Amino acid sequence: MPEQLIDTMDIGVWCGLDVGKEEHHACALDANGTRLFDKPLPQDEAKLREVFARLQEHGRVLVVVDQPNTIGALPVAVARDADCEVAYLPGLAMRKAAQLMPGDAKTDARDAFVIASTALRMPATLRAVDRDSEVLASLKVLAGYDDDLARESTRSINRLRSLLLQIHPALERVFTGTRLTNQLSLDLLARYAGPTGLAKAGPARVKAWARKTKHRGVDKLVDDVFAALEQQTVTVIGTAAVESVVPRVTAQIKTLKTQRTELAVEVERLLDDFPLRDVLISMPGVGTKTAATILLAIGDASAFLTAGHLAAYAGIAPVTRRSGKSIRGEHPARSGNKQLKNALFRSAWVASNCDPESAAYYQRKRAQGKKHNAAVICLARRRCDVIYAMLKTGSLYQPQHSRELPAAA
Repeated sequence: MPEQLIDTMDIGVWCGLDVGKEEHHACALDANGTRLFDKPLPQDEAKLREVFARLQEHGRVLVVVDQPNTIGALPVAVARDADCEVAYLPGLAMRKAAQLMPGDAKTDARDAFVIASTALRMPATLRAVDRDSEVLASLKVLAGYDDDLARESTRSINRLRSLLLQIHPALERVFTGTRLTNQLSLDLLARYAGPTGLAKAGPARVKAWARKTKHRGVDKLVDDVFAALEQQTVTVIGTAAVESVVPRVTAQIKTLKTQRTELAVEVERLLDDFPLRDVLISMPGVGTKTAATILLAIGDASAFLTAGHLAAYAGIAPVTRRSGKSIRGEHPARSGNKQLKNALFRSAWVASNCDPESAAYYQRKRAQGKKHNAAVICLARRRCDVIYAMLKTGSLYQPQHSRELPAAA
């Protein structure tokens, strides 16, 4: 996990802030644990600044929040502008710390005290709040919006599949996997809606229309569709209603796909002038979206003392379990940053198919008896060391045989 980078030696005030939409609760402790402040605090710059200034009379202030983004963004910005240190206490660490304290009430005041007390007694649990560049701050917003679009798209696709399954299971089976979301399938369903419209048009007319769209695989799809239609002669009750909804859901999916494509272009444009983007995409298997995920998760990797800490944070480092002589061994980690872990896993899997060095390493692990996922995780762990070094030095990727060549005389 990230190393604690905030020097707490000269901190005089530990201010825990349980952030909220309209108001926060602040609890400030001195080095002896004495409460200096314990009140609700409105989501207002002037009030926040006033309290931080008052606390600074007792020494250097460390403001610790439980949510550094969205509703916690204003207090973080005001604290920094007021020359306070800022840190973040992850939710899991906060819950575990709360269990060690007396009482089980769940109030804003208690949460703020837990945050402040944990920061004072266990500073290693804190995480640094990145001083994002404008690029990374914008990237966070766009990435969050893209996640929302992806979820909406998945819901719409599932709804469309459910509608087709309801009235014509054989037709739904034609659109297996990603076939349902390719442009030809969406255009076809948007135009003909379902089995009634398709049967009425007939295979010749549908195929003639499909060929005009210039999509690939036209004949195969249309033949499969009409072969499926022949498998069902009855009309299920509600077919007319379903066929009135199918074009609307199809239009939603097409709109969401367009929005995600436009967003991807915007993200790429944002990253064009960001130096570390070129560093990351120089590595086989890392594209723009993967680079964006990595940058959002770890920035320039300065929060990590070693590559091992980065691997542990990502959840790709094996966890050692030992208890006497009966339990010994290493097991896959179940924790870690899921988005970062998925990005490193995907990029390693892609590299194992396109990069000779990665493919050779992957095959060695398979030859040792490891299953596919375990072999890819091993490769991701190996690549994590390289990514860490690349980000630290700002240098582009070099194949291992190039790195091992002796320097020219």
